[in-house]
Amino acid sequence: MTTDQADLDLAIAELAAGSERWAATTLAARGDLLARVAASVAAEAEPWVLAAAHAKGLDPASPLIGEEWLTGPYGVLTSLTALKRTLRVLTTGRSPIANRWLGRALGGRVTVSVLPHNAWDGLLLHGFTAQAWLRPGVTAAQARSRAGLGQRVPGSEPSDDSGPRPDRRVGLVLGAGNISSIAPLDVLYELVAHNRVSILKLNPTFDGLLPVYRAALAPLIDAGLLRIVTGGADVGGYLAQHSGIGHVHITGSATTHDAIVFAGAKTDAPRLTKPITSELGGVSPILVLPGRWSARDLRYQAEHVATMRLHNGGYNCIAGQVLVLSAAWPQKNAFLDAVEAALASAPARPAWYPGSDERMLAARTAYPAARSIPGGRLLVAAKSAVPAEASREAPQTDGVDSAEARASAVPEDMLRTEYFAPVLGVVELPGTGQAFLDTAVETVNRDFLGTLGANILGSPSSIRRLGAGFEQAVARLHYGTIAINAWTGVGFLSAAAPWGAFPGHTLSDVQSGIGVVHNALLLDDVERTVVWGPFRPFPHSIVHGEWALLPKPPWFVSARSGASTARLLTEFAARPSMRRLPGILAAVFRA
Repeated sequence: MTTDQADLDLAIAELAAGSERWAATTLAARGDLLARVAASVAAEAEPWVLAAAHAKGLDPASPLIGEEWLTGPYGVLTSLTALKRTLRVLTTGRSPIANRWLGRALGGRVTVSVLPHNAWDGLLLHGFTAQAWLRPGVTAAQARSRAGLGQRVPGSEPSDDSGPRPDRRVGLVLGAGNISSIAPLDVLYELVAHNRVSILKLNPTFDGLLPVYRAALAPLIDAGLLRIVTGGADVGGYLAQHSGIGHVHITGSATTHDAIVFAGAKTDAPRLTKPITSELGGVSPILVLPGRWSARDLRYQAEHVATMRLHNGGYNCIAGQVLVLSAAWPQKNAFLDAVEAALASAPARPAWYPGSDERMLAARTAYPAARSIPGGRLLVAAKSAVPAEASREAPQTDGVDSAEARASAVPEDMLRTEYFAPVLGVVELPGTGQAFLDTAVETVNRDFLGTLGANILGSPSSIRRLGAGFEQAVARLHYGTIAINAWTGVGFLSAAAPWGAFPGHTLSDVQSGIGVVHNALLLDDVERTVVWGPFRPFPHSIVHGEWALLPKPPWFVSARSGASTARLLTEFAARPSMRRLPGILAAVFRA
């Protein structure tokens, strides 16, 4: 154990005392504390980015350094701003969504607009929107009255279905090792949503960020609300079983989750007897609606797919892993050629995440016919379920072909294994239009591992033609975030958007996890988040009848100005000002 047990015991005791002070802290004082945290995060932004880049072997001069700005200090700063606003509204006695537009989705679901969260979002992310869908049966009045979670009564105890428990005021956060904002965001959500202080154990890949985290989160540490430790699985196991810890939250893999809960063997009696929430990834599909696309449409959406797969080197819990295509789409081969070219032209980077080489070898072994792409990438293409010509002629009344035909198109390992490496699979299914979409939804719901995120790409004209059928298909997708002409990563980076698996998983079948995070409006009864983006960026969005002013997004791996734009956005998030906008817009339009 790299951290002494006595030090861990002392840290938990200090947090227990800190939790009492937090319970007595007013909403206004809590907002002031978050403001101080935002100031310290802003002061440490550049060291934070450099430390994360060093951990990943990324050259600070690389255009990909923008990823570290956006998924590091930028993500934390925007969350702090949104949480501060929620607390400010609550101090007036109003619901955080009192002035939010509430809509309706199929099944009588209430929806809450979560992007844009403010006027700045509306300008800087023009063309992107997101709604949180609440569970069926929740009324608009209930949505408003329940929003605020633990901050509705600041001194309340954390609770779950068994009721309040004072010993749950101190929690363990097991940090992720791939995205540097995740651990701080999880700590903030535990504190604000659940009135729970945290001992954060870093993933060993981010041990080098310890000094930066301690400096950036110093106001929380000084207030006795946070302690940060390092160490391996032995430290995590000791803390998870500690009598002073009342709750565990983990971002990682289902294997690690099960090792904590069941001590390596699933039984009817979990070894961990305290509640645990989790975000555990999965196999994210990219459903492509067949349509008539121009050469530029094909190229842009191919770069979009390359971004979903290669952002952060492919080491993302929501990296798009499997393309789901219509075997009958006349432009299928042209699109796959464009995807291959986009994968090959994306900037090279080290295979930095532990175990990547072994997972790539496993993929090559499982799929010897897969195409190796320059830069250490792999494209795994499945055979069509039926010949393309036959699928055009086949009846398409219900959108479902035979189970045997579907199974022949599905590379089972690709659908049930999160490779966490730059491997992109391709599955072809029969049908076009609604028939294809219905089959695709049924296939990913049934056969794909996890429920964290799903992506849909389709031209606005194709979506309009599907009409109510498209809405019904989205409602049937059992994923925590669904992104339409966007990447689910937009949902991850949207501070007010709830983030987590589709509800319903259990400890013994945890899939993509239990519970949500981020969720700066502190919504209760969340079912999913649905993100919409433009099929093409400005100015080509106008050709497709969309009003979207954002050019190529800065998170694209092909964005030439991604690094400078991300840095400017982070500086803006720290100190919003109209004077900063011209520089940001100029950088964005150079993408």
